[in-house]
Amino acid sequence: MFPLKLGLNLPDWTTSSLKFIFIWLSLLQTSQIFAANKKPSEQPNIVMVFIDDMGWGDLGCYGNPDIKTPNIDNLAAGGIRFEQFYVASPICSPSRVAVTTGQFPARHKINSYLNSRARNAARGMANFLDPDVPAIARTFQKAGYATAHFGKWHMGGGRDVDDAPLPQAYGFSESLVSFEGLGDRILQAKNHGLSSQSAKLGHGKITYVEKHKNTETYVNRSINFIERNQEKPFYVHLWLNDVHDPFRPTQLQLDKFKQFSKNKYLQQYYAVMHEMDCQLGRLFDRIRTLNCHKNTIIVVCADNGPTAWPRYKREGFDAPGWTGGLRGRKWSLYEGGIREPLIVSWPGTIRPGQVDRTSLINAVDFFPTFCSLAGISPPEVDWDGINFKQALLKNPIVRKIPMYWEYGRNASYLRPAEEQDRSPVLAVRQDQWKLLMNADGSDIQLYNLVLENDEKNNLAQKYPEVTRSLSRQLIQWKDSLPNYPEAGN
Repeated sequence: MFPLKLGLNLPDWTTSSLKFIFIWLSLLQTSQIFAANKKPSEQPNIVMVFIDDMGWGDLGCYGNPDIKTPNIDNLAAGGIRFEQFYVASPICSPSRVAVTTGQFPARHKINSYLNSRARNAARGMANFLDPDVPAIARTFQKAGYATAHFGKWHMGGGRDVDDAPLPQAYGFSESLVSFEGLGDRILQAKNHGLSSQSAKLGHGKITYVEKHKNTETYVNRSINFIERNQEKPFYVHLWLNDVHDPFRPTQLQLDKFKQFSKNKYLQQYYAVMHEMDCQLGRLFDRIRTLNCHKNTIIVVCADNGPTAWPRYKREGFDAPGWTGGLRGRKWSLYEGGIREPLIVSWPGTIRPGQVDRTSLINAVDFFPTFCSLAGISPPEVDWDGINFKQALLKNPIVRKIPMYWEYGRNASYLRPAEEQDRSPVLAVRQDQWKLLMNADGSDIQLYNLVLENDEKNNLAQKYPEVTRSLSRQLIQWKDSLPNYPEAGN
């Protein structure tokens, strides 16, 4: 490959050295050719399941006292589950932005759920996630992965927002969403106002599906996509609408949970959760029967805590969904609103039966971690997330950078029905400490989550130095965010 025809009379040692260099260059070129021809299937597939509005304690493997979720529980038994995983927001849209960008969602002017243009403007929010930001699916797509998003989108499109980019603009080759997104989507037919609004927007094929068939439909598309893309690595988002209310189980599904009929909402919730687990079981089984399970990382988590609509209380029912005793629910920065289950399975690589109770993981960590697991160079990003690969493959990690949250800056933001669940609008978690406060410095609360995680014993006065330090950090972070105009200004 490198003929030694220099036409020179060189000393023996020089000739030997040149031969060595040429041999080394030849081997290097061969290794580069081998790397270039590396089978894409040697890279792991990734399937991320994002459940909607589920409590930290709702899964059987997280201690649900009423029902089991056998398919998800079995996945956890074969991999690792984390007990201190946090989402980046207690509400849907910003929680999804964090996964997509690896950054705290307030950076992108999305700190509540995306609504109509007028409601977004009143909060100083964007109408959709900027498609030019670094996006996780685009990174995988550029690395040769087949990419797909099936399920809830809610990062732009719907209501009267008809100019939001389709999921393809963020790197997905295929997508099927709901009324909170554009492109091909499934809508509800009967008396559903948001579906009616969505149907008028165009931009994609519309299929009408009964709500209790949503998860089945998304799972079917996921299975079909995986079957068609076995010869190369795939990256799939299966972001469910379940277990978001309103609940619409069939009578047959309801009848399985008659013992909870005294609380109709709880009965419906468990019926929907059971059906969701069954449908996810179909996906997990198909990955196994296709014999790609040992090369597929499956991630299961949820986007925020369970809802707490005032109507539950007005009607005399406890809100469905269990936070495992954590304070707060959806729309709250207390633990019950932002701490969620996280299960990761990778047979043969992740040791089964693990429970990590100490590693602090956040949804902004998925982007850098997934890239590391897949051997992909991540884009140049001012990350808020960390690479937690070590916690998956070796030992728990110690997080060296804080986690921040911002939610509820004015009265237009949804808040939990119970006063005790309504948190201040800012929060930071560093090591064992969590501090919450309002933007004006009022209502400062400090908790040691290693000693107790119920957030009942405010330690702000007992530890003034910790309080001052974290308060200063939190205000500095808040001041670094885009300058949102307050509602009405």
